[in-house]
Amino acid sequence: MPHATTSDDVRIYFEEAGQGTPIIFLHEFAADYTNWEPQMRYFSRGHRCITYSARGYTPSDVPDGEVYTYKHFYTDALAVLDHLKIERAHLVGLSMGAYSSLQIGLNAPQRALSMTLAGVGSGSEIENLDNWRKQCRANAEQFETSGSAEVAKVTREAASRIPFLVKDPRGHADFYAALARHDAKGSANTMRGFQGGRPSIYTMPDAIRGVATPALIICGDEDDPCVGASLFLKKHLPAAGLSMFPKSGHVLNLEEPALFNESVERFVTLVEAGRWPVRDPRSLAAH
Repeated sequence: MPHATTSDDVRIYFEEAGQGTPIIFLHEFAADYTNWEPQMRYFSRGHRCITYSARGYTPSDVPDGEVYTYKHFYTDALAVLDHLKIERAHLVGLSMGAYSSLQIGLNAPQRALSMTLAGVGSGSEIENLDNWRKQCRANAEQFETSGSAEVAKVTREAASRIPFLVKDPRGHADFYAALARHDAKGSANTMRGFQGGRPSIYTMPDAIRGVATPALIICGDEDDPCVGASLFLKKHLPAAGLSMFPKSGHVLNLEEPALFNESVERFVTLVEAGRWPVRDPRSLAAH
């Protein structure tokens, strides 16, 4: 099984397909490397595509200790690229993976050809940040005491997950059956360390304004926790476009795979053609 090894000796499982300019896919909390399969099959026709499971998600390692911070997660993606000797890649992230993609744009912009930030920013509202972190700690304890299968029963009924159920009951069932099989310790550590410990994107507008990497922000209009954050990023990222998917929730790449693929393909094509311009900095300064 192919693995990349991180700077702290965690083995990260990955798969790749296709040839061409690289695209790496970064999954959300409730997913793993398998949930990018519709995109791996589609984009590998013209690109070298990589998907991987984050630390804490088998078949990657599930390490012990406080090694699940947002810094660990975005540098793990870079470790996969380093292992494959890929200098730069298009980053396509959903939710947790979108946050990691943004962090690469902030901290290692030379590695990103572009960033697709889908379903980004839940839990970022400053006025609700303490409650969010308290809920993350409670969710982590639930993984530890009840196991992934019980947590999956609750997660699948969250408001932002219902549009997926309405449109595709079969896909929704498969997705949450997979979540039920996740390593409970890894999920608890990720919930406590990454989800509950990452800085709110609302606290870094100046840094975000300095990221000139081409960015596509995608949000479902029924994914309420991410709408405000998506608008915030559109406002402050100098080379960002925003696509709002109608009557859509959080799991955008599976809920609306054709629309997702079309949107990302158009974006990547324009970036590679040099046709995705940076906004006039004076327009950002006005905000």
